[in-house]
Amino acid sequence: MSENLSAKNNQLLVVVTSLPSMESAKGLARALVDGNMAACVQLMEGVQSIYRWDGKLCEDSEVLLSAKTTTSKWSEISRFIQDRHPYDLPEIIAFLPEQYAQQYGDWVRAEVNSKS
Repeated sequence: MSENLSAKNNQLLVVVTSLPSMESAKGLARALVDGNMAACVQLMEGVQSIYRWDGKLCEDSEVLLSAKTTTSKWSEISRFIQDRHPYDLPEIIAFLPEQYAQQYGDWVRAEVNSKS
């Protein structure tokens, strides 16, 4: 693998999804960290979502899950969330942070690449 491709596959990535309850969010978060797919997962309760589903306007309280990982884990983590998510069509989106502390990025990479 070339150095450029290797570096690109090891970029910091923040993966976001929303879940219907803290219980389901904690279960998914623990599985992501335990499976070395994410170094850290933050959960934010009380997020209000307004959306249209099956032609109806819906309003729900959700828990926002934010997982810190690397681009090399994108396929694995997105498939894992999709397979275990309680929604028919879960939000699974990812962001590449432009700036972050080097030590934090190194820690995330070490955690997701460990064999613990």
